[in-house]
Amino acid sequence: MLLIAWLLSNNRRMIPWRTVIMGCLLQFVFALLILKTAAGEAFFARASDLVTAFLDFSDAGARFVFGDNFTEHFFAFKVLPTIIFFSSFITVLYYLNVLQWVVKGFAWLMMRVMGTSGAESLSASANIFVGQTEAPLLSRPYVGTMTMSELMAVMTGGFATIAGGVLAAYVGMGVPAGHLIAASVMSAPAALVMAKLMYPETEESLTAGEVRVTVEKPWVNVIDAAAEGATAGLKLVLNVAAMLIAFLALIAVINAGLGQVGLWFGYQGLTLEMVFGYLLRPLAWLMGVPWAESDEVGTLL
Repeated sequence: MLLIAWLLSNNRRMIPWRTVIMGCLLQFVFALLILKTAAGEAFFARASDLVTAFLDFSDAGARFVFGDNFTEHFFAFKVLPTIIFFSSFITVLYYLNVLQWVVKGFAWLMMRVMGTSGAESLSASANIFVGQTEAPLLSRPYVGTMTMSELMAVMTGGFATIAGGVLAAYVGMGVPAGHLIAASVMSAPAALVMAKLMYPETEESLTAGEVRVTVEKPWVNVIDAAAEGATAGLKLVLNVAAMLIAFLALIAVINAGLGQVGLWFGYQGLTLEMVFGYLLRPLAWLMGVPWAESDEVGTLL
């Protein structure tokens, strides 16, 4: 993957190798602490249990609105309300300045270790907890003066991690929260590595060597923040539901056509997932997935 990023780089001579090497090392250290130490495993196992239990509080609101049998329509009435609840909670944390300080700690670590600027480090760290839309709010005052390399880092970080609301949805579907949190933590430095390989810094950053958190707060009080967060969560829920309905239906149409084509050539069960599974199998293998399982991961990709 590093080789592919290097080949796609727009200026190989300006690649900051300290950032690349230290970013890979930081990701390795995170992985070692999270996956290979008893303390790390215990911490994330406990965190997984706490997050799952916390998100289950959304059931109280869902039960009141949809009735006691709301879990019969699991995704619509169990999973999606979790996004609304978590979005509201995250906005409250923003209002109370709690999230800013947590993000600032991660940003300071990455800036000192990797040599990245304060603005891009803030955005990459924020993406561990929130989505691609909310994360740049922490570095919003600097967006207008960001270099092209910093903007690349902001966008890459957004695509490399999982939004808090979507994390809540996956947890509601039974995915261990600890796995998702660990993946986001490890992906933050990896995103900066890939961004700096593909679009190295060639300009002078205004936030080099410093981390400053300034977030506009349009909310009157904590109740207003909770309400605004719920409204934002509702928009995300509608988007998620609409996209799932549309794209799953489109995939079903394509699979019907591919299935018929497969029958003409004596092959039964040909699907779009199968085609992409084989096409992206080498990429999955390059990511470190064993070859025997790479077709399944290729399907997910």
